[in-house]
Amino acid sequence: MSPRQHRGRPQAKKETASARRAQPTQARLLAVRVLDRVQRARAYADLSLHHHLAHSNLSVTDRALTTELVYGTLRWRGRLDYLLDQLLDQPVRKLEPVVASALRIGAYQLLFSDRIPDSAAVDEAVRCVRALGVERATGLVNAVLRRLAREHAEMRLPTLEEDPLKHLMHALSLPEWIAERWLTDYGAEAAAALAAASNAPPPLTVRTNLTKFDRDGLLAEVREHFPEASPCRYARDGVRLGQKGDPLRDPGFLAGAFSVQDEAAQLVVGLLDPQPGDLVLDACAAPGTKTTAIAERLGGLGGVLALDRHPRRLRLVARATRRLGLAAVHTLERDVSRPLSDLPSAWLDALDGVRELPSQNVLFDRALADVPCSGLGTLRRNPDARWRVPSTAPRDLARTQVSILKQTATVLRPGGHLVYSTCTLTSEENEEVVQAFLHDTPSFRTARRDELPDEVAEIVGDDGFLRCLPHIHDTDGFFAVRFTRDA
Repeated sequence: MSPRQHRGRPQAKKETASARRAQPTQARLLAVRVLDRVQRARAYADLSLHHHLAHSNLSVTDRALTTELVYGTLRWRGRLDYLLDQLLDQPVRKLEPVVASALRIGAYQLLFSDRIPDSAAVDEAVRCVRALGVERATGLVNAVLRRLAREHAEMRLPTLEEDPLKHLMHALSLPEWIAERWLTDYGAEAAAALAAASNAPPPLTVRTNLTKFDRDGLLAEVREHFPEASPCRYARDGVRLGQKGDPLRDPGFLAGAFSVQDEAAQLVVGLLDPQPGDLVLDACAAPGTKTTAIAERLGGLGGVLALDRHPRRLRLVARATRRLGLAAVHTLERDVSRPLSDLPSAWLDALDGVRELPSQNVLFDRALADVPCSGLGTLRRNPDARWRVPSTAPRDLARTQVSILKQTATVLRPGGHLVYSTCTLTSEENEEVVQAFLHDTPSFRTARRDELPDEVAEIVGDDGFLRCLPHIHDTDGFFAVRFTRDA
């Protein structure tokens, strides 16, 4: 049968009075609220989810269900919408956001959950819509989801061989512009592998606090609560905890034994390779995960100046520093896309005793410019980004990224090292920024592969670029390069 046949509103089963009075589970209701806010207000899913969970009394099991429903629905929204659109008179994106969210969550459970009976997925979606004040849509939600439950096994998705673009969009859930870019950059098979990896839940990965443990010591510490814990493949201080559990609630986290950080992000600091006694600038520091990684490697010798233009986010850096028990980390509010020649004497005073400074103009040994970016390398961790980031973002962001990189370079001493990094996969924000910087800043060169630490050698290419890819390295997608100032 044609996917367009039998469209229109299916006939709903008549509800009893007791069914109309039944309330949805709080886990599902909260998930619909989060997705509704993500769609209506373009809110960040992780922040909205954290806010709602923090103000709930859900059990650990229900918290896990809410999280799965939110992130799973966002990951697979492209496929869900493709199938739902075949059963509706209008595209699901044109429905009221709360109705669209309830339909998507119901469809996600029908298609991707073996643990939830179809009847429960349908009934709970109807109850959510009613509880959120959209009684008029209950018949539609009920009928569409019941029909999807019956027919989805026979509904065809575009194949990679037949139509690579539509396969990435409708089967692998990518917006059209990202699908087009990845097909161009990687080819059909690799683009499909990247898209599939970007839909998989990421592993829980943490970084050892070297001031308290070595990695073997941390492994012994966390295996009581994370029996699947194992060393990371690449990052020398990284530990993979597995897929289950909440490391932020673990006693070891609260005691400062580790920080939650993806393996690729750990490798960025590995590429920077800060040494005890160094003065290091973290130009875009908040929330401080890389700042604290730098400080841990310094071992209390040297200092880190963490800059960010958002004072509230800078407080996250200070909080992380206190939790980990680190010294010699200082924060300063600053827009790094603007000149840094007037770093205030207050910070120089704070460095008194670290080492003799050459002048009032701070010259750092190492600097990190982990710039704001489109974040398309972190889709498995932040699945809402694919629906939130516009196609114009990479080009628009690149201008700011070049400015930040150039300003950071002005405070690096001769012979010093500067790392530029992003968590995205677009050439505008990666290779083209590097080209623009080297063209305008002839005193800097890309560090050769044989000059880089062994920790990153396996991933760095002959061009000196570190590229981490989810479908190859099972990390977030990251790009990084180290520059050296020759004069």
